[in-house]
Amino acid sequence: MKKLFNIFIIYLFTFSFGKDCIREIEVELWGECYNIQTTTQLNVSGAGLTEKIPPQIGDLIHLYIIDLSNNQLSGLIPSEIGKLINLKFLYLQDNQISGEIPLEIGNLINLNRLFLSSNKFIGKIPLEIANLIDLEYLYLFKNQLSGSIPSEIGKLINLFKLDLSSNQLTGHIPSEIEGLTRLNSLRLFNNQLTGEIPSSIGSLIELEFLYLQYNQLTGKIPVEINNLINLKHSNFENNQLTDQAPLDGK
Repeated sequence: MKKLFNIFIIYLFTFSFGKDCIREIEVELWGECYNIQTTTQLNVSGAGLTEKIPPQIGDLIHLYIIDLSNNQLSGLIPSEIGKLINLKFLYLQDNQISGEIPLEIGNLINLNRLFLSSNKFIGKIPLEIANLIDLEYLYLFKNQLSGSIPSEIGKLINLFKLDLSSNQLTGHIPSEIEGLTRLNSLRLFNNQLTGEIPSSIGSLIELEFLYLQYNQLTGKIPVEINNLINLKHSNFENNQLTDQAPLDGK
């Protein structure tokens, strides 16, 4: 009888209180319970989510994909995100997330795709992003990021798409960009970049898309641009360049 009573109590505790999560077994996010040990995906894109990303998200240590895109999330990315070392895909684009990109994002060493575009991020691109050596897609466009493009970005040798456009970035395009030899698309337009286009850009032999328009770049377009034999689309307009198009007319 005592055993049946205990079972009844467990049943009552688990099911009678709606979506109350089981402590230390589940995590509650936006009114739903997620098992800490078995949850590997969090796909709630376009679900009308509001408020902040709860710090408890860092307890779901087996996550390999987070898709919170196309919601109305605000506030900061919690530093606890850095605990999700198994994460490969992080999609937070098209929200209203603000503040700086947390340094802890550099802990996500298995990350393949980082989409933070179309938010309200401010501050500098963290140097810790150089730790993400498996990263192939880095989308930070349409934010309010400032400061220079860190030279450390040249360490991301597996990058395929890099889009930092429509921010408030200043300074030179780092020559270390030559390390991104797998890059297919480089979009830096609509910033406040200055100085000359580095000749090292000619090392990006896989590049098909190069957009540098609407900056404050000066000098000539480097002759090394002709090394980009796969280049299909480029734009250098609205700068202070003495040449207005690549030398081969692409």
